Formats: sequence, structure tokens, C-alpha cells
Amino acid sequence: MTTVHRRLLHQTFRTLSHENPLGLPRTGSIPRMQRGLPERRKIKDVAKVIAVSSAKGGVGKSTVAANLSLAFARMGYRSGILDTDIFGPSIPTLFDLTGEPRLSSNNQLVPMSNYGVKTMSMGYLVGEDTPVVWRGLMVMKALQQLLHEVDWGGLDILVLDLPPGTGDTQLSVTQQIVLDGSVIVTTPHTLAVKDAVKGINMFKKVNVPLLGLVQNMSLFNCPHCHHDTAVFGSNERVKEICKQYSIDLLGDIPLHQSVGDDGQRGKPTVVSEPDSERAQAFMNIARLVGSKVGL
Repeated sequence: MTTVHRRLLHQTFRTLSHENPLGLPRTGSIPRMQRGLPERRKIKDVAKVIAVSSAKGGVGKSTVAANLSLAFARMGYRSGILDTDIFGPSIPTLFDLTGEPRLSSNNQLVPMSNYGVKTMSMGYLVGEDTPVVWRGLMVMKALQQLLHEVDWGGLDILVLDLPPGTGDTQLSVTQQIVLDGSVIVTTPHTLAVKDAVKGINMFKKVNVPLLGLVQNMSLFNCPHCHHDTAVFGSNERVKEICKQYSIDLLGDIPLHQSVGDDGQRGKPTVVSEPDSERAQAFMNIARLVGSKVGL
């Protein structure tokens, strides 16, 4: 081994053996900027922001988010919903909206509205059948624009419809903006509940308040015999998780064909069947969430 090689090897081992090679503070927390994290900031002209999340896909998260935003509007609040799912946006379908949003005088996206709720989604910016085949950096840039370059024009509450999982999008949202709380959506099914726990732990890890859990598709009431059936299993697992993690069960949404049909035709349950038991379940959850965030 040459002298040069010995010297390089010695320097490498000396660096690796250093007890604090990065010069990190020995007490207290590391400042966000020093950790390479962006400073959280509020979304302009929005008073309260809540995130609706599920670590498992297919549990009805977007349907719950849409109906909550409509429930807030029905309660008299200036309500909006932001679809942060870049690859599979659902809000345009749920609100029966198409076309490209206009730009404001200060070059920001102007939300599209229906049923008294302002909405924004990547689905307005790409064709309905066009796949978003982007790498991570482009996705994060698009997300940043949706978070900070929309002219909401004054909202009391904005609902964020997060994509399933606990990945880049969820992390970016929780790191970039001030969230007043999060709502976890699950079904009673064992696999969904297990993934819901991952969502709970994610929000705990990033210090976002957990407002509670919504159990979707909880019971099916037969229209013929009127007997209740737990199609996806007992709700005992959900109750155990709420008790274990000290979070509230905000409410149950029954399994009913109309909830899915209402969403498919672009007129969610709170609007299409305002006096139904299902709509009242969404309204009750919205009232609980509103009280928790100080609406």
C-alpha cells in the first residue's frame, strides 16, 4: 500500500470514528432548516386546514373527504377541497367538474366550484384519461404549486384529500404546510385497520394532531329484512385501535349502494340525499371535526 493510500485510509477512519462528524447540537431538537426540511407555512387566505388520509386504498377516503367539505358548506362555512393525489385524482368526478381552471391576475390557479365548495385538482390540468407518468421531482413540483399557487379567495376550512399510503406526498404536505389536524379513514377489515395504524403513526411522527378516525362501510342494512350485517367484519378492531392510540372514533358511515352511486354521478350524498341517515352521519362527523379545530 502506498503512502498516499495509507494517508487517505487514515483520514477516512478518523472521520468515521469522530463522535459527532456532522456537528449536530448535543441538546434540544435540530432546527428544521438544518435538517434540510422546509419551514411549514399556512396556505394563504385559508383559516383552517385538515387532511383526510388512509394508508390503504379503496376504503372510500375521497368520498368521505368530499362529503365532509360539502357538510362544512352546508353548515355555513366557506369550504374548499384540494385533491393532492397527483396520479389518481377523484375530486373532478365527485364534483362533476371538467375543464381547465383560469389564472388570476397574479398568475395563480382559480378554483372551480360546485355545490358551494371550491375545488382544485390535478385532474383539471390533465385529460380525464391521460395518465400522469412523472418522476418524483415533477410530482413534488406539481404538489407545491397546488399547495401554494391557488387563489382560494378566503376559506374558513380547506379539506386535503391525500393519496393512499405514507410516502412522498404525505411527507411533503405535512412538512410544507400548517395542518390543524388529520382524519384517518378505514373500514372494519383487518387489512385496512392494520394500514390505518401506519397512518396514525405517520401523523404522530410528524407532529400533526389526530382529530380521529372514521369507520367507513361499517354495517350493511338489508333493504328487505332490515337486518344489519358487518360485511367487512366486526368493528371491535377499530374500537381497540382508537383506545390503544387514544384517538376518537368520529363516526360510522354505513355501507350503502347510494353512497357509491352518488359519487359516480358527481353529486355526493350530503347534496343528493341531505335528509338520509348517511348524509346525517357525514354532517355529525363534520360538526365534531369543526369543534376540534375551532371553527
